[in-house]
Amino acid sequence: MDLSRQLKNAIATGKLLFGQRQATDACAEGKAKLVLIAANCPEEYTDALRANHPEVTVYRATMVNRELGIACGKPFAVSTVTVLDAGSSDLLALDSNME
Repeated sequence: MDLSRQLKNAIATGKLLFGQRQATDACAEGKAKLVLIAANCPEEYTDALRANHPEVTVYRATMVNRELGIACGKPFAVSTVTVLDAGSSDLLALDSNME
């Protein structure tokens, strides 16, 4: 799956949130369906997110936060992308790749 293409598709047709605070809030409210994490996102954050919200799929991308921001069309680094509605993208087909 071309993650960059799927992200652009989801941004255009779905609903995504950017940033760690938004991801934590969306998981707490039960709205998050998938959380994409940059390759260089701190382990403490990912471990806490997975421990507190085991029902949410967490996928670690191979892109670092700068590349993830570029893939999302943002002029800043993005460490976390939360999918509330995937739109016509295939992002929800991703399975957790975290142990």
